[in-house]
Amino acid sequence: MASTPAAAPPQHESAFWQFSLAFYARPQVADACLELQDCAGIDVNVMLYLLFLATQNRELSSDDVARIDATIAGWREQVVLPLRNVRRALKPGIPPCDRTDTDELRSAVKRIELDAERIEQETIERLAAAESTGHVATSRLDAARANLATYSEFLGALPAAPLMTLLDAFATF
Repeated sequence: MASTPAAAPPQHESAFWQFSLAFYARPQVADACLELQDCAGIDVNVMLYLLFLATQNRELSSDDVARIDATIAGWREQVVLPLRNVRRALKPGIPPCDRTDTDELRSAVKRIELDAERIEQETIERLAAAESTGHVATSRLDAARANLATYSEFLGALPAAPLMTLLDAFATF
């Protein structure tokens, strides 16, 4: 996600968005998500949706994960990633412009990027309805483990340490 989601506008009350705000704010979760995003290419919003579904004991198949990812791939590639790249490029400043000259613009891009991520989440939630996705697992934690394992397989083996951080945070959520 672009930044600490607590900066998001409060008018967006979708259950998935509220879950994401609360879960992402837990200790070490943001760092684990960003490590997976930057080192393994995950879409944090897709991963958060898989965990959101796990709160409802929904365990997903590889087809479910592929469908969810495909649902949002165009938006991610054409909107979210370009905004993230601009925000990150502005952080040190882009010659001949000094960082102090671009800080305000970077903050605006950050807000827009977070809004784009909220739109992504609302779209995922609307198009991949929880009640028709996956099957009922024996527990929330079992569903979370299975969903992250399926996402890891889908993307080609995610690093274990940040996944364990997320599962530990989920277990006490």
